[in-house]
Amino acid sequence: MPRHMRLVTWNINSLRLRLPLLEKLVRHLAPDVVCLQETKVPDPLFPEDGVKALGFEHLHYRGMKGYNGVAILSRHPLKPVTQTPVWYGKEDCRHVAATVCAPEGEVELHDFYIPAGGDEPDPETNPKFAHKLAFVEEVTEWFQSRPLNRTVLVGDFNIAPLEHDVWSHKQLLKIVSHTPPETERLNLWLQTGFVDAMRHFVPPEKKLYTWWSYRNRDWKKSNRGRRLDHVWMTPDLLPNLNGMTVVREARDWEGPSDHVPVVVDFSLSD
Repeated sequence: MPRHMRLVTWNINSLRLRLPLLEKLVRHLAPDVVCLQETKVPDPLFPEDGVKALGFEHLHYRGMKGYNGVAILSRHPLKPVTQTPVWYGKEDCRHVAATVCAPEGEVELHDFYIPAGGDEPDPETNPKFAHKLAFVEEVTEWFQSRPLNRTVLVGDFNIAPLEHDVWSHKQLLKIVSHTPPETERLNLWLQTGFVDAMRHFVPPEKKLYTWWSYRNRDWKKSNRGRRLDHVWMTPDLLPNLNGMTVVREARDWEGPSDHVPVVVDFSLSD
């Protein structure tokens, strides 16, 4: 019998600082798997006890002090995917992957935190932007070389690819996260064998955001958002998709991340 699985992806912007918010999320949504980005905690200091107390006995994470960091928290056993490249020659904890071994079937899960890219969208003068573009190119080449089936890819990609993934397409075309060099590369990555699961439920002509800057005094009123967080799936999982939710209310939680969680529900077959 197919079984429902609930997956959450969230740039938590410091796991130790926002562990109470993770607890709140788990209490309200009861996810089976949570993928976190920007955990900002080196592996020896990862709060395993606190996370396992929330019901996630199976953990796979990679972190560093003060920056980046990714983690997969699961109620099901995990088989780590260990043969992953060192992207851009940097061990900066931006990718972690594992096979989720649910009783009804396995799913390969990749959790990414793409470089933000700095402020100036010029790879010649801005090394951070050059890093970002090269990172996406390398990831695209890697996925092109892999057989893809029953695979889910999530994370903070720091790119809002579609016109209605940003509050103003015209004004943000020259702003890092929505420039053509970024969006074109992200679309090439998507075309390696994935489907945009969020846009499966929300048509491209409708606004869809997951991030609102801390600089906005009233984020709801201004609603100057961007969709920087994504969930992709291989087409063989598309018929199993049951629902998707952007947890906007999390932006109003006490001491929030500037990103909100994204929830995807799907079923697993025998």
